[in-house]
This record gives sequence, C-alpha cells and structure tokens, in this order.
Amino acid sequence: MRDQAAEFEAVAVDAARAGGQVLRARFADRGRLSVTSKARHDYVTEVDHQAEAAVVDVLRKRVPEHSILAEEGSRGAANSCYRWIVDPLDGTTNFIHGVPTFAVSIGLTDEIGLVAGSVFDPCRDEMFHARRGGGAFLNGAPISCTQVDELDAALIATGFPFRELDRLDAYLDAFERFVRATSGIRRAGAASLDLAYTACGRYDGFFEIGLSPWDLAGGALLVAEAGGRATDVHGGLEFLTSGSIVAAGSRLHAAMLSITSAAL
Repeated sequence: MRDQAAEFEAVAVDAARAGGQVLRARFADRGRLSVTSKARHDYVTEVDHQAEAAVVDVLRKRVPEHSILAEEGSRGAANSCYRWIVDPLDGTTNFIHGVPTFAVSIGLTDEIGLVAGSVFDPCRDEMFHARRGGGAFLNGAPISCTQVDELDAALIATGFPFRELDRLDAYLDAFERFVRATSGIRRAGAASLDLAYTACGRYDGFFEIGLSPWDLAGGALLVAEAGGRATDVHGGLEFLTSGSIVAAGSRLHAAMLSITSAAL
C-alpha cells in the first residue's frame, strides 16, 4: 500500500538538503552579504532568498499541486489542502555573525495537522525528519525525547521574544521561574534546532513566544513523533497560529506548562 506520508517526508528531506547546500556554500563567504532589515532586529539576506528558491524549486517539481507558505514570500498553488511551511534560514542573525547555529526548517500540513517535516543543520550535516505516525529520525536513526519528569533535573531551551517586546515582562517572569526551577537554560537562536534537539534528547524541553509558523512547523512534528508533546503555552494545539510553544518529553511537559500557563 502506498505510504503517502513517507513520500512527503522524503520530499521534505530533499528540499531541506537543497536549501542547506546553499547555506553551507555561502557561510564561508558571508562577509560579502547584503543585509536588510524586515523589522527591528529582524534581518534578511540574499542567502535567505537563495536558499528559499532552492527549497521551493524542489517542492514545485515534486509536489506542484501543493501550496507553499515561505518566510520570504514564495507561494505555490492556492487550492490544495496540503501546505508546505518553509523557513529557508532559521537563525539569520547567527549566520550573519558567523555563529554556526542555523537550519532549514520545513513542515507540511493538511486539514488534520502536521504531516511531514524536516530540520537540516548544514554545519553538522544533521538531518532531522519525521512523518505523522512514522516516528522521528536523525540521519535515518530513530530518536526520542527524554523521560525526565522533574524540572529540577531538566535542561531546557528558550528564545527571546524580540518581535513582541510588549510581552517581554511576562516572558521574563516565566524565564525567572524556569531559571529557579531547572538545572539550566540555553538560548541558541534557532527555534527549529531547539525543537530538534528536544526531539533527540539533547534538551529536555523548549519554550518560546512570538514565533512564526515557519519557525515551528518542522520541529514541532519531530517532538510529537519522538514521543513528546508540543502545545501552545496554555496547553492548546494552535501553536502555529499563536506563535507560542511548549515542547518536551511527555513526562516533563505538564511541569513546564504549569509555569508558562501562569506567567504567559
């Protein structure tokens, strides 16, 4: 029987790798980048556009009937229940400054939810990928979230809400609670990799607010398929539209949610 989700997962992997090849090639030559600002502290380079073009080219060739929502504006068909959500360079600020923590993130949704996804780190040649009901993988090997169940033992990741500074006080309240409750917090600057690292057990959990759907689509599916939970900060499933997320292994998620739901 045809496994359509597996086919879409393969497309997500190939598209992310195509975008990642652009990022890897241009990273060594980033000193000549042309950088513009979309908003305060929110940057875009010609590399973002080049990587997006490479991703979209794969999608249009392999699934031309599907729609596309991409950070830098690419679009596909408008009448499909399938929608690809693309971040061609998650971690643009890191890229500009020479910090090798950035990724291509791709997720596919249908009328039910997330179907397939990939997050590719070109600096480490790490391809995280998943499909609904099929598990999550790193370079083809199965991965899983940790089974940590207490915040005191947990290492979690976060990101600062630089696009929504009006929510900074509430975020800092949550941040302080996590600082006091956990064994450590990391802020690397690429939400898709934070989610991928949560899915493979490098982090025990992740929370952030003020995100866009392309920051979340690929990584959220990884966490869910790795045995964890991904919700918004109040426990709902509308994280792609709310832009807030709490992701963790199934045992830790409730403990994290007790903080985010109270503070945020």
